[in-house]
Amino acid sequence: MKQREAAVLEWISSQQESMISLLATLVNIDSGSYDKAGVDAVGALLSRFFTDHGLPTKTLPVERFGNTLLVGTGSVRHDAGRHNILLMGHRDTVFDKGEASRRPFRIAADRAYGPGVADMKAGLVMNAYILAAFQRFAPDVPVAVMMTGDEEIGSQASLAHIHEEARFARAVFNAEPARPTGNFVSGRKGGFTYRFEISGKAAHAGANFTDGVSAISELAHKITVLDAMTDVESGITLNVGLVSGGSSTNTVAAHALGEVDVRFVDNEQRGHLITQIESVLARSTIPMSMTTFERQSESLPLAPTPENVELSDLYQKSAASLGYAISGEYTGGCADSGIASSAGAPTVCGTGPVGGSAHTEDEYIVVQTLSQRASIVAASITTLLAR
Repeated sequence: MKQREAAVLEWISSQQESMISLLATLVNIDSGSYDKAGVDAVGALLSRFFTDHGLPTKTLPVERFGNTLLVGTGSVRHDAGRHNILLMGHRDTVFDKGEASRRPFRIAADRAYGPGVADMKAGLVMNAYILAAFQRFAPDVPVAVMMTGDEEIGSQASLAHIHEEARFARAVFNAEPARPTGNFVSGRKGGFTYRFEISGKAAHAGANFTDGVSAISELAHKITVLDAMTDVESGITLNVGLVSGGSSTNTVAAHALGEVDVRFVDNEQRGHLITQIESVLARSTIPMSMTTFERQSESLPLAPTPENVELSDLYQKSAASLGYAISGEYTGGCADSGIASSAGAPTVCGTGPVGGSAHTEDEYIVVQTLSQRASIVAASITTLLAR
């Protein structure tokens, strides 16, 4: 295996310029989460890449969002047990249509910029070349790549796809960007949102104030109680980030709306929070007001299970063997790695190229880390198989 590992690593290192070229093409395609055509266009381009490397792509259709793509070497298995090495990534971005033409891919100094360059089109390119390398030099290694289309809005359509594929995974490497420090991600919070609508009764604020039932006042009470649930030391945060309501300043508000983002560390916290939040939303402080609510966009935590810790250690040592001193970091952001981990698959995240300022106009990757991080994942795979 050592000879083939050397061939895999040498080939990946030689593909840096080709990787940059593919990345530029992907970044210059708009693929916001709600732009199914754009997300699928990115998928079509990647499918052509895989076909060119003798890797047929399976498409798992999704009605409203981007389809899920699944591709792997011929030795990938979907029978009893955990055999496969799963490389994960998502094709959707947070940017609106037209953003790619407004600020297309560019390189300045040692950094590449453009919408979604770090989160996470660079990770997609990296995973594609890792798979191509194993197909070329070690096709008996069961490496699979999954590319989904709705991660930025909670992976509700692709959740079942990820969970199913992770059931057969011996290890999962999720190519979200490595941190600006160069470190990978060894743990993530889970999260969900609640959207709640409050109905009251309109009335003239001067002539017959007491006839009204203020939905905005009820909203204010709920916000106060939700905010009080935040416990930063325990890793729990609640943020009511969207509110609206009312029709005019001299009308008691008949309607109000709020959305709260909730983050937590483990599933025990999750259960307690759901119970508490739903109790608050169901209870009315302003008499005669009524609230309806729905939990949305849920992501599961990437917890420090023994299996996840072991894989993180292997990844770190593989990086060290190639001369890169990196460590694991914990982040409050959510990702699909939590879904894979919840399916029992040993999982590590942030294995993509080094990047930062995601979801902003300053989003970037450090260009040289495209092939560098691909080599670390490839070395991790061969180390894992040698055990």
